[in-house]
Amino acid sequence: MEVRSDGVPVRCDKIPAPVIPRTRLQVWFIRVCSSILLWTCLVQLVAVGELWHPHFFNNITNRISQIAMVPRAIQSPPPLLPARKYKSNGFLRVSCNGGLNQMRAAICDMVTIARLLNLTLVVPELDKTSFWADPSNFEDIFDVRHFIDSLRDEVRIVRRLPKRFNRKHGHKPLQMPPVSWSNETYYLQQILPLFKKHRVLHFNKTDARLANNWIALDLQKLRCRVNFQALKFTPQIETLGYKLVRILQEKGPFVALHLRYEMDMLAFSGCTRGCSEKEAEELKQMRYAYIWWRDKEIDSEMRRSQGLCPLTPEEASTVLQALGFDRNTQIYIAAGEIYGSERRLAGLRAAFPRIIKKEMLLAPEELQQFQNHSSQMAALDFMVSVASNTFIPTYDGNMAKLVEGHRRFLGFKRTVLLDRRKLVELLDMQQNGTLSWDEFTVSVQSVHEKRMGQPSRRRVIADRPKEEDYFYANPQECLCERRSCDDLISPGNSTAIG
Repeated sequence: MEVRSDGVPVRCDKIPAPVIPRTRLQVWFIRVCSSILLWTCLVQLVAVGELWHPHFFNNITNRISQIAMVPRAIQSPPPLLPARKYKSNGFLRVSCNGGLNQMRAAICDMVTIARLLNLTLVVPELDKTSFWADPSNFEDIFDVRHFIDSLRDEVRIVRRLPKRFNRKHGHKPLQMPPVSWSNETYYLQQILPLFKKHRVLHFNKTDARLANNWIALDLQKLRCRVNFQALKFTPQIETLGYKLVRILQEKGPFVALHLRYEMDMLAFSGCTRGCSEKEAEELKQMRYAYIWWRDKEIDSEMRRSQGLCPLTPEEASTVLQALGFDRNTQIYIAAGEIYGSERRLAGLRAAFPRIIKKEMLLAPEELQQFQNHSSQMAALDFMVSVASNTFIPTYDGNMAKLVEGHRRFLGFKRTVLLDRRKLVELLDMQQNGTLSWDEFTVSVQSVHEKRMGQPSRRRVIADRPKEEDYFYANPQECLCERRSCDDLISPGNSTAIG
């Protein structure tokens, strides 16, 4: 109680407390917290939705990544799916052979086989003995935790074999390469009984061991799920890959040219067009040095006329001009060291001055962690190629096929699939004066009008699987969820050049 000057008592609790205005700092803090909460809810919504409608939410997620300038690799992961309950018939070990994209396709196949046979898959081992001699392990290239978790509703995957199956405990797993291009019947009738006897099988070769066609639809879709969702690059690779893409996009539209004019490809294929006698001999010696490369004596010109050689840098330059690309086109070289180095790139660079390689866009210290790791460097080129406005491979190797399939999955992004057999014929005619430049240009564009990566059916050759279209280049079973394939793959589909 207090007393006024006139003697009247006053109750202190009736006096209202003074209103303290919020400071600018408090208002700012509330706004920041609200923004964070809203963004978190939105990202979680997209992550959950991606499980059910991946095509629809892919565009939304890309927009969020661009606005927030945050790579998808570090956004909140989707909630874990319930693990599949099944009695395992044994453990499958696999040693993948080849380069990054050959191994990538093999991993997808091995997950699918493990699912078919109810096996426990051990995280795949990567090739360290090929030409590239890359010491990278699976977890150096792919996000192993994501790989295991994202497939837990389909296949049980472990990082390593239980100790009781180690050699130290006297266990010797059966090692074998499965028969190439095999279907479900082969694995169920020939391979599954071996697990009942040995418990552990080690597939020491995995390239092209599952058929392209006549595989159950749910297994084909699982191959796609592994390829497009489960095989995610490590955060280090994704962060740098996104940076490369962002730098290129800021400079305008760009073409990713997979210029497969590299030493290993030329030695393996025997293609020496444009090489000196000394270089041709060097390539021949390299071919003989690798005993598992079967063909030794090769007629280079015959191979070229059959369309079995990668285009030279000079040929690629001429074809790009004929396709309508002007000299201001931004071209990213998605490849390793070009054989002959800058000397062989001179003509291409003269025609297209805006030739760019990753070494020109990134600081040396940024690429340092990937040096001497060819598969990790190839992963960067893979990301850029998938994101490019136009992708043009000069040879239809594993990277070209895997990127083509990825771009189809993302909405049939433009991919120029060069008809090398026809092109070398046209190139020779233009060079010897039989065809004028205008006639050459019209012919090149006409040949490729329907070779732009637009919807098409996968070619099937029942008795010659090596010659038919590769599943991962055109996974049509995974592209027709919202409408029938007959509607999607209609006559007259084409993509204009521009």
